[in-house]
Amino acid sequence: MSRRRTGGAVPDAHRASSPPSGRVADRDLRRFLADSTPVAAGGRAILLQIADPVVAAGVRKHSDFARRPQQRLAHTLMFVYAVVIGTDEDAATAASFVHRAHRPVAGADEVDRQLWVAATLYDSAMRAHELFGEPVDDRRAQAVLEAYAPIGTALRVPADRWPTSVAAFERYWTAELERLEVTDDARGVVRDLLHPRFAPLWVRAAMPLVRIVTVGMLPEALRSQYGFAWGPRERRRFRRAVRLVRLVRALVPGWLLRLPGPLLLRSMRATAKQYLSR
Repeated sequence: MSRRRTGGAVPDAHRASSPPSGRVADRDLRRFLADSTPVAAGGRAILLQIADPVVAAGVRKHSDFARRPQQRLAHTLMFVYAVVIGTDEDAATAASFVHRAHRPVAGADEVDRQLWVAATLYDSAMRAHELFGEPVDDRRAQAVLEAYAPIGTALRVPADRWPTSVAAFERYWTAELERLEVTDDARGVVRDLLHPRFAPLWVRAAMPLVRIVTVGMLPEALRSQYGFAWGPRERRRFRRAVRLVRLVRALVPGWLLRLPGPLLLRSMRATAKQYLSR
């Protein structure tokens, strides 16, 4: 799913696909969804997305990964927060940005491609919580799956295409992993993403940790397709990185873990207001 500078006027949010907002009434579930732990799996989600050749070609051609790799992650998170825990207007605004960005990208709006993108966001969020937080029970996993359904519809995926149960999702996920193919386009994006040459210093300083966590979270077969080294040394580094992230997460107050969502939504609203006022 490509997150690029939109430029020009933002389309009328209510003229987009007007997806449901995904607002969650249950307070505990809402707090879980607002938790920023899935940020740690952002790189994994992107590498899974671009393992689809159509997605990889679009991202490689139209995204500014080399100069602003952190922007794609921020835009992806902004979209997820807007659709899942934002208002109806937030969801429609985020969707309008995405649809505008996809217009020049061949195949970007294909239902199968967008369903895959949405699925990587759900699966990566769940893997992050399980790896860095606490185990997710079946009831919570089902509730999160349902809360993520509006991400698909916001990407113009028919509602009946989103898996209705965790078991159905796992069947879909297993089948999709089998068809993935890492292309030269995907490898080029990975170079820009994991070895950013023009990113701010703080981003480059964090990249050793980001790289080992991202590669370590990938399915083994896909890690092999990308050609990442993964021997005893890398596995030890990954285990240490997981312990570090778990420790830091345990020390961070809950309100702080949930802070990125409101900040990103505020930024999105301000950007939309600026464009609409022109």
